[in-house]
Amino acid sequence: MSNMKLKKYAGYADFPGPLVTVIMDGMGIGPENESNGIYMAYTPQLDELSDEPLYARLKAHGTAVGMPSDDDMGNSEVGHNALGAGRIFAQGAKLVNEAIKSSSIFGGKAWNDIMNRTAKGGTLHLIGMVSDGNVHSHIDHLYAILARAAAEKIRRVRVHGLLDGRDVGEKSGLSYFEPLEQKLADLSRDGRDYRIASGGGRMVTTMDRYKADWSVVERGWKAHVLGEGRPFASATEAIRTYYAENPDITDQYMESFVVVENGRPVGTIENGDAVVLFNFRGDRAIEISRAFDEADFAEFDRRRVPDVFYAGMMQYDGDAGIPYNYLVEPPAIDRTLGEYLCGSGISSFAISETQKFGHVTYFWNGNNSGYIDEKLEKYVEIPSDKIAFDLRPWMKAAKITDQVIEAIHSGRYKFIRLNYANGDMVGHTGIPSAIRIAVATVDMCLGRLLKAVKQAHGVAVITADHGNADCMWTEKKGIRSSMVAHTKNPVPFIIKDFSGKNSFSFAGVENPGLSNIAATICNLLGFEAPADYDPSLITLRKK
Repeated sequence: MSNMKLKKYAGYADFPGPLVTVIMDGMGIGPENESNGIYMAYTPQLDELSDEPLYARLKAHGTAVGMPSDDDMGNSEVGHNALGAGRIFAQGAKLVNEAIKSSSIFGGKAWNDIMNRTAKGGTLHLIGMVSDGNVHSHIDHLYAILARAAAEKIRRVRVHGLLDGRDVGEKSGLSYFEPLEQKLADLSRDGRDYRIASGGGRMVTTMDRYKADWSVVERGWKAHVLGEGRPFASATEAIRTYYAENPDITDQYMESFVVVENGRPVGTIENGDAVVLFNFRGDRAIEISRAFDEADFAEFDRRRVPDVFYAGMMQYDGDAGIPYNYLVEPPAIDRTLGEYLCGSGISSFAISETQKFGHVTYFWNGNNSGYIDEKLEKYVEIPSDKIAFDLRPWMKAAKITDQVIEAIHSGRYKFIRLNYANGDMVGHTGIPSAIRIAVATVDMCLGRLLKAVKQAHGVAVITADHGNADCMWTEKKGIRSSMVAHTKNPVPFIIKDFSGKNSFSFAGVENPGLSNIAATICNLLGFEAPADYDPSLITLRKK
């Protein structure tokens, strides 16, 4: 890795402690009113840090993180990609949009194998989240596949639709499933049979991540593959029934359902079929992909494993090869900050709890699993609670802090990065009292952390990957609605230097965003940033 060695930063003086980078997940900068969970929480540390001379606001959504437009919110995955890559890469939805526009999505081996299966009488099954949230999926991508399937004379298609309620309105399911049912009905002519077969809420059906709760995937397997679940005549009937039975239910937690006709499920997955997972984001797509791909899968009893051709919209884990087949090539992220730091002999420590562990490792490292150099790196995962996050809004922040303080005092690591998941995961619940506790927890842990950095004569960088807790609800005509999606607000960027060895000032970068942080970290560690990285936010003052 000698070709990845960074050049020394002229005029820089080494400091004894570590550089500790804190990502406060989902904690953007919102308006100073009671809708803002951060403004309403007790945050003495953040209040004090906002007066630091090296305090800035960074863009963390839209084109600044590789999304198609500035109408698109950011998310933890693209945010951590930008943090770790130091450049902006076309991401998820943008990649798929480009592939659909060029028709390359339908020109590869995967689509050809799908055509071969369906030409022999197999059904095409489309599994994914039905919304326009543009974080995990977009309904336009589903419609594009359906249109192509009809044009290619695929006779039988079954959609297994997951409700969102998180990146869009919390009870907006019918606004997506009603037009989808109409679209499928319109396509069901000239010998075609296109229908919804099953579904459920994203947090209880199919879309688990980081091995947090395999029963979520098992529930999806039962509904999509085996046709087991509460029976309804249609998806919209299921949604309306669940709303009526429990007025407090939100889409993301809706139980699974199966569409039946004459007492039988209309779309079980059988031998000879083809299956596409049309979500483009990786974290919540990996586990269901493993269930389809792995012959020796043992996380739950699949009971029946049909012989199908399975493909993801994208390859969700390049190193692990999950899934084997995919429709759209992932962004090729190379020369990440982690690679350069390892190439320059910098020891590092990365930690979070399960819900965000993959973000400070896999996504930070350019969508690559595992260590870059195990001799120089240490990754630690703290298991997350397996209950609704509003019930324990403090999550595992204290345990993360304990281990980071231990790592600081050990003197073994020059670069430490951590993610506090509270602002995002509790923010997604939309429960104000829990969100305020979550934010206060992060602030309290930040206070403990900064004391340790100060004792070690180190440097702290505090930032976030996107907003969420900064908007708990919206109001229209006097009626408040929970806001459970990410915001498009800027995020804070703060440097707190306890070393006294160097004097940095802001460099005046125009329209700064998350991708500028990697070069900044290089400078703070005494290196020039790679020439093609987005510019550093800081410059070293001459003594």
